[in-house]
Amino acid sequence: MGLQSKHKVDAAFSMSSMTDIIFLLLIFFMLTSSFITPSGLPVNLPSSETSDIIMQEVTVTVTKDLKFSVNDRVVSRDQIKSELTTLLKEKKGQVVLHIDKQVPVEYLVEIGGIAASLEANVSIATQPYK
Repeated sequence: MGLQSKHKVDAAFSMSSMTDIIFLLLIFFMLTSSFITPSGLPVNLPSSETSDIIMQEVTVTVTKDLKFSVNDRVVSRDQIKSELTTLLKEKKGQVVLHIDKQVPVEYLVEIGGIAASLEANVSIATQPYK
């Protein structure tokens, strides 16, 4: 009398699907963390109620001692317009201004005006209220 089943269930657990999911999550977090890039020069940003993360194409940084940089490349104040012109030629781009909160507003207006004249979308980097 053979009452044994022909189909036996294997009680072993395969980890291959679990490792696939872990690697996919790892790749996802690596890609999304690269979208948040800090500026090259240390800047004390002003605070804002809404601090959105924007995909940065071009960043302009002004430190409190009035050092200017465009995409982590230190430039003089007179070179900003030519740098932005070469980076934004033939397309509308996104310019993010990283300006220290101790810098006079005239620099913000000047650089924002240059970027706006090149038909770029201008936004100001801020940090959220603590």
